[in-house]
Amino acid sequence: MNTLKQGDIVPNFEVFDEQGNIIKLSDYKGKKLVVFFYPAASTPTCTVEACNLRDHYKELSDAGYEILGVSADTQRKQSNFKKKHEFQYPLIADVDKVMINAFGVWGSKKFMGRTFDGIHRKTFVIDEEGKVDRVIDAVKAKIHAAQILE
Repeated sequence: MNTLKQGDIVPNFEVFDEQGNIIKLSDYKGKKLVVFFYPAASTPTCTVEACNLRDHYKELSDAGYEILGVSADTQRKQSNFKKKHEFQYPLIADVDKVMINAFGVWGSKKFMGRTFDGIHRKTFVIDEEGKVDRVIDAVKAKIHAAQILE
């Protein structure tokens, strides 16, 4: 797994959100961007994490952050997840793993004694020039917005 690190330039990407809109890195030039990767929509920890960002959206927005949530789920699954929890930010349906591979968050994981490949829960804070300002490796779902704002 070759994960982007602090100081790296984020490669341009072009992906679809939950509604089929094209989202590109260049859409966020001049803005601070939070990209959080999560293993699967509607799973317990992913829901807690995404809802924490929803609940603190105003604080994040007031601090100048735009937010993108990313998983390899389909547009339909992402759309249902967003509607059910009323997220204010786009969810990327990265079924082709364009962003997942560009950010280097796909790799070997262990869960309940089983090893498999999947998305590692990581968050990238990107500056106005498209450079990684910070990587949050130890995401704490219940207080994730606070981790970003610290």
